[in-house]
Amino acid sequence: EMTSSLVGSEMCIRDRLESLRNIMSRHNIDIYIVPTCDFHGSEYVGDYFKAREFISGFDGSAGTVLVTLDEALLWTDGRYFLQAGEQLAGSEFILMRMGEPNVPTVKEYLSEIMKKELLKADAEEAAEKRILTSPGDKNVTLGFDGRMVSASDVEDFLEIPNINIASDVDLIGEIWIDRPNISHEQVWRLPLEYVGMSCSEKIAAIREEMKKEQRDVLVVTSLDETAWILNLRGNDVACNPVFMSFMVITIAECILFAQEDAFSPHILEYLCAEGVVLKDYYHVYDYIKNLHDRAIWIDKETANFNLVDAVDDSNNIMDRFTPALHMKAIKNETEIKNMEKAHILDGIAMTKFIYWLKHNVGKVYVADAVNEEKMSEVSLGEKLEDFRGIAESYLGPSFESIVGYKDHGAIVHYSASEETDYDIEPEGIVLIDSGGHYLEGTTDITRTISLGRVSDKMRDMYTAVLRGNLNLAAAVFKEGCSGVALDYLARKPLWDKGMDYNHGTGHGVGYLLNVHEMPNAFRYRIMENPQLNPVLRPGMITSDEPGVYIAGEFGIRIENLILCVKKKSSIYGKFFGFKPLTLVPFDKELIDREQMTSEECRLLDDYHRIVYEKISPYLEKDEQKWLREVCAVSDCGAKEFGIYVVVE
Repeated sequence: EMTSSLVGSEMCIRDRLESLRNIMSRHNIDIYIVPTCDFHGSEYVGDYFKAREFISGFDGSAGTVLVTLDEALLWTDGRYFLQAGEQLAGSEFILMRMGEPNVPTVKEYLSEIMKKELLKADAEEAAEKRILTSPGDKNVTLGFDGRMVSASDVEDFLEIPNINIASDVDLIGEIWIDRPNISHEQVWRLPLEYVGMSCSEKIAAIREEMKKEQRDVLVVTSLDETAWILNLRGNDVACNPVFMSFMVITIAECILFAQEDAFSPHILEYLCAEGVVLKDYYHVYDYIKNLHDRAIWIDKETANFNLVDAVDDSNNIMDRFTPALHMKAIKNETEIKNMEKAHILDGIAMTKFIYWLKHNVGKVYVADAVNEEKMSEVSLGEKLEDFRGIAESYLGPSFESIVGYKDHGAIVHYSASEETDYDIEPEGIVLIDSGGHYLEGTTDITRTISLGRVSDKMRDMYTAVLRGNLNLAAAVFKEGCSGVALDYLARKPLWDKGMDYNHGTGHGVGYLLNVHEMPNAFRYRIMENPQLNPVLRPGMITSDEPGVYIAGEFGIRIENLILCVKKKSSIYGKFFGFKPLTLVPFDKELIDREQMTSEECRLLDDYHRIVYEKISPYLEKDEQKWLREVCAVSDCGAKEFGIYVVVE
């Protein structure tokens, strides 16, 4: 949602751009960059950091704004093409669709601007002096808040010839009069029974990795890494249980830089017992400035430019993902057992919700004891939250629920509001992407649900997406394989039809942390940074979510979380595969079984068998009967439901 300060402001986007350009002129800044970021390279940010949303009006979770004295552009990825197009309509912002043919990157566009600006400046000077000058004689100044741009991005900018940078200018802050404060909600501790490894054990393991790399100092800038190391959680970012903090680990000490108001005496005692010293959040920059002749480990992808720029030249920097990032990606036995429990709780809630939806669509929705209203996208999200809230260990959503009916389903990260809310009718399909945080872990699931009469086209597309989901989940692969090698399994049924989707097939998921977690992923593009093409290892949890989006008509996505597990060994090496964590039935009313092979039907039946086994004991009798029907073997299956033996 847009924050109240943004909605309540009288300044429209045009006025904000005019104010920004006036300040740019006063600071002699030619180009100003506004990313989607906080001081920690986070994907989702607190209200204080929503500067890009403030200046553009686009409220998706990913995007970069570039403003010159006569241009305004926004880059975002395929998840947000439709949403950004709608939200930017009527403004002067130009939408730059990342990854599309002939669409330059931010760096490429900056390079072109540099050439134009330099030639323009030289032409003006030549006209005035009646002489010709070289384009290399002039510089153009690029401005940004160096605390909110990663060091790696700035290094890319600095490769552009004749560019100057001004990294200490928070121009958005100068015009955003009612900007919210930086959050400092109370921090709380996650007990050992949930995390399986103490804070001191994690720090010891990190120090061992530092010794291997001959590093004296590790600077941890990513919020979820700090939370994971300390077994602490917070509430400074909506739906992400993290707290504003930096962390520095040396062989001898461990320092947490955070807002002291967020820590109770009990948590302070815990940190002291674990050997962690708490210092003021903003003092990290001075600490870094005072490091000399040290071997420093820092991840420039998440470290902001000002922090890295504070390191003096006497130090040696190694730029690499931190040990914490890799360790938390591989869940330990305790975390895995708890995540399985979380998915049973979530499976119960989702299954009950789908049963309720299918049996009540078209009727008046009873919102409470007094008011009655029709079902809508907003009310469905609220109803699903009610079902999840029944579990005692439920803490809240892991992201803002996506409920897209009809053509809204084609907007990949659509967020319903009072202005856009559709009534739900007993026809067509609705896409619901949601997840929850439980003490036992984090969930993320998407189901596309039939509400009545559906078209052959919907069944055709749903079946293709389902086949991709099933085939990826069934993959058996050799040790050393990455998600790049497996992505094809999910896309093939759509590629065979000449179709595709503009997002990755899967992302890592944190343990009661960020719902999007690096480094594991399924994508077909090989990333330029080799660290983003990691091999899959047992213990990694990744989403499996192919989809298809027909603009103006409908969208379909099916998402399960799958756990990487050991499968077998032979003279050829070790082989891995996946175990499903998500336990919610697919919608058989949308399946065209003639498209499916007998093997795909078997995979569908095997999955539904496990769903029924795990979820039915927690349902009411009418819900159990319905679940048994929807989990019965498919028409192309070979056996009757009920005679299978469930295989874990």
